[in-house]
Amino acid sequence: MTNYLRNLVTASMIAIVPAMAQNQFGELPAPNVPSAIQVPAGNTAFLKGYAEGTQNYICIASTSGYSWRFIGPQATLFLTFKWFNGEIRQQITTHYLSANPSEGGTHRAAWQSSLDTSTVWAKAIASSTDPAFVAPGAIPWLLLQAVGSRKGPTGGAILTPATFLQRVDTTGGVMPSTGCSEARNVGDTVFVPYTANYVFYKASRKN
Repeated sequence: MTNYLRNLVTASMIAIVPAMAQNQFGELPAPNVPSAIQVPAGNTAFLKGYAEGTQNYICIASTSGYSWRFIGPQATLFLTFKWFNGEIRQQITTHYLSANPSEGGTHRAAWQSSLDTSTVWAKAIASSTDPAFVAPGAIPWLLLQAVGSRKGPTGGAILTPATFLQRVDTTGGVMPSTGCSEARNVGDTVFVPYTANYVFYKASRKN
């Protein structure tokens, strides 16, 4: 492939891939989940992203000894879709712990769109470790409620309609059972790899 053609293909992908990814943000079928984390009626799934990252923990001292405490996630969410004879894996959001301006800076799980930098913050309101759904050695599945959102700097609003999220299909990420047992361990951090699917919901359209 000549440099001209290679640059042409690259430029086309830069322009087209985000648009194709945005076209995935329509109504989606809700996943099969335990009853404990069902999304309330009146909400429709509009986005699903596959996450790869870490669940992060820090060793702290407490009155009963030493223990690991969860300090937040760090992950990237992707969409995969067909592209000519192959597939494109498009980053759609980053996931991390962030101060939520709608709650006076309370730290919450956040998702920021990689396409328009809109952001949604959410808190977990229910979880499930039902072995019929959750794999052994995996962090729980969650139901989260949106508690804040913000448009991107140019008015982008892909994520701002979110009302609820689900964390499903988890692998890994479980808090360590060893390595935090004495004073010299205090302040140690561990980053435990995990994967999951995150499903975003918004208020259903009224007829």
